[in-house]
Amino acid sequence: MDYIFLNGEFVEKDKAMVSVFDHGVLYGDGIFEGIRAYNGRVFRLGEHVDRFFAAAKAIMLDLPYTKQEISDIVVETCRKNKMNDCYIRLVATRGKGDLGLSPKNCDKPTIFCIAANVSLYPKEMYENGMPLITSVQRRNKATIIDPQIKSLNYLNNILAKIEANRAGVPEALMLNHDGIVCECTGDNIFIIKDGVIYTPPVYIGILDGITRRVVIELAKKLGYQVVETQFTLFNVYSADECFLTGTAAEAIAVTKVDDRVIGTGKCGKITAEILKAFREYAKTPECGVKI
Repeated sequence: MDYIFLNGEFVEKDKAMVSVFDHGVLYGDGIFEGIRAYNGRVFRLGEHVDRFFAAAKAIMLDLPYTKQEISDIVVETCRKNKMNDCYIRLVATRGKGDLGLSPKNCDKPTIFCIAANVSLYPKEMYENGMPLITSVQRRNKATIIDPQIKSLNYLNNILAKIEANRAGVPEALMLNHDGIVCECTGDNIFIIKDGVIYTPPVYIGILDGITRRVVIELAKKLGYQVVETQFTLFNVYSADECFLTGTAAEAIAVTKVDDRVIGTGKCGKITAEILKAFREYAKTPECGVKI
């Protein structure tokens, strides 16, 4: 039986209900975290919880739990469902209110946590890479809705993902209003040129991905120079290698963008090295909190 943590208790999956008057349902008014568990440890749980609370503060959502209590909820959700390797979704909404836009009648937040089987890209895609398109949808500007806030309003990303679906590719690359490369609908992007690894800086309007952070750390330990800087599609098209990072994706090669072949058209040497290092790190006790 699958159990969902919902507002202080564990309930059976089919009985986990949220009100139709919840502001998360009506207006996308809430936040979430996507978290992985590997080999009985919740990956970088402390960083995920910190980001969860930072997002709550940004939207003025007062969470009814401490950071330690939220961490315990995540771990207990995995235990309750007897899962050691899984994908975890932690969500907080403004809570039940009325049909008005103002959240003043939302008495308390809705908090729930789900642990489910993780869905990865096919093994052959990690070897052969994936194709991307560039979306016509521009990434939300940080001056409007900062992409660092993992809000429940993901329509910007979803519209770009629809483009990817229609084009028959797994992901879509998103630019900002100045044509600068930002990220994909659910993953951060890296390019490699002449042995140097480049990735967009957070301030241009991207999510400060936890996997992105880990990959930067690991790449530096492997002896590579990592530069956070702005770049355009020209730099992507002419890169020697390109890869994406994300909670579900880990680190996966991109070998074609807008029908331009990247590098050799296969997963590059540096990308493969980084993926190997990431997966080895995910097996260590240092990677996270024990379930």
